[in-house]
Amino acid sequence: MVMDSEREMTPTVYVVSDSAGETAESVVRAAAIQFSPAAVDIRRATFIQNREGIDQVIEAARKTGGMIVFTLVVPELRDYLLERSVLYKIVCMDLLSPIIYNLENILNRKSRHEPGMIHELDDDYFKRVEAIEFAVKYDDGRDPAGVLKADIVLVGVSRTSKTPLAMYLANKKYKVANVPLVPELKPFKELFTIPQHKIVGLKISTEKLNAIRKERLKALGLHGDASYARLERIEQELRYSEEIMTRLGCQVIDVSNRAVEETAGFIQEMFRSGL
Repeated sequence: MVMDSEREMTPTVYVVSDSAGETAESVVRAAAIQFSPAAVDIRRATFIQNREGIDQVIEAARKTGGMIVFTLVVPELRDYLLERSVLYKIVCMDLLSPIIYNLENILNRKSRHEPGMIHELDDDYFKRVEAIEFAVKYDDGRDPAGVLKADIVLVGVSRTSKTPLAMYLANKKYKVANVPLVPELKPFKELFTIPQHKIVGLKISTEKLNAIRKERLKALGLHGDASYARLERIEQELRYSEEIMTRLGCQVIDVSNRAVEETAGFIQEMFRSGL
């Protein structure tokens, strides 16, 4: 069993899985964000293979007064966890069994009850891993060669969500390179040799970028009046980026009031429809 390190926070939710626990943790985080800024301590107990592993989680939950959310597909382990939870009056939620049970009825067949199947090493899995490695390697204009190899090239000034977008799209199996546009640096010549439809420009309002950059400086412990966040500097960068995007003839998306997921969805639709 692998369990995250103990942290002094409450309330605590123990995510228990006979695999990596990513599915359950994602569900818990999606629910917990509804209570933001209240903090929830999520601790993963992963690759549970026996009753001893479950006993450890039960003991930890008893000490902290935490709840348990689990995705155990082996019936014996699932039933044992539920029994122990009832015995010690621990709140315990089964995320998978109700869905599996209803699918068995709809499909008129029994589940395989094999843990970790979501991560079977199929072709899609390897393509996703390759795309993520690509996004990391060619992040923030590290190597102009990435521009030539990418499915999508994102361009824009600093803090227009280029990196989060690249990682999100990489999880959808797109190879994405991102290139920052800075007035003091000439853009890669490679940018002007690839098809226009591969390039996506990201623009943002002056006010929004000013606010984002000020928050970034605060997070770094720096003064909010640094050149990086000054309106004159931001306006200069945005004018420059607009000039470059016009030269590139690329599609441009305004990310001022868009979440990363929304922008990524728009980009995917562009590429699916051949825009």
